[in-house]
Amino acid sequence: MKVRKGVFPAAGLGTRFLPATKAQPKEMLPLVDKPMIQYVVEEAVASGLSEIIIVTGRGKRAIEDHFDAAFELEYYLNDRGKMEELAQIKTISELASVSYVRQREPLGLGHAILCARSLVGDEPFAVFLGDDIIGAAPSPCMRQLLDVSERYQAPVLAVERVPRARIHQYGVIAARPVGPRVHEILDLVEKPKAQDAPSDLAIIGRYVLPPEIFEILAGTRADARGEIQLTDALRTLAARRSMYAVEFEGRRYDTGDKLGFLKATVEFALARPDLSDEFRTYLKSLNL
Repeated sequence: MKVRKGVFPAAGLGTRFLPATKAQPKEMLPLVDKPMIQYVVEEAVASGLSEIIIVTGRGKRAIEDHFDAAFELEYYLNDRGKMEELAQIKTISELASVSYVRQREPLGLGHAILCARSLVGDEPFAVFLGDDIIGAAPSPCMRQLLDVSERYQAPVLAVERVPRARIHQYGVIAARPVGPRVHEILDLVEKPKAQDAPSDLAIIGRYVLPPEIFEILAGTRADARGEIQLTDALRTLAARRSMYAVEFEGRRYDTGDKLGFLKATVEFALARPDLSDEFRTYLKSLNL
């Protein structure tokens, strides 16, 4: 069955970005002039998905407003003849069909995905973690995963090679290569010590999952922090059926921490034709 729906967990409190996230969702922090979550939704649409499901929490109303029509703003822009800005605003609300479900308690990524069960239904779906913004090359990251999923008729995860010194920050796979940049997953380990990691292939925030993952998540025990971990459910899934990983082509920006967010901001600004020349000149003038 063709994947039509994308699930976006967005209920986190964004504590790494306090105080900026005290009164606004982390997902709405801008990279240049576009909120982070919009980049990821645009990747989903460019990959062929038509239905977006955003898992929100308390204080996330700004996300819903962003993807909704803004009649007063549209009227104002039209009245002032600002047609370029009007087209941009209309495009946001017309990207895809967007629906929302609330995660009432912060019970982990696995639980957030489980909250979307009734909206996903009995069909395969994609998951996008908004902290990972991935520049497409040669095609969107999720499209690369979907192509492999369709080829093998199996769940697929995105992976990236990371230095051993940082491997403890990620879920890691044990795998065997089956093709260019494609691996069959043998096992998954959540945040292992460097010496215990089965490889340097870290799981990145893109997944193509079957509907049976919901049943597995519902039966997954919470960890010591009371959270249901997606990696635990994926281990169970991998024991039942073949599962694959793709070393995606493209540049990933880890906007989940301040340094990664700053790097992404600079690089996205330098990639903008309307900003790059003047911004590059400014950076050179700093003599860093």
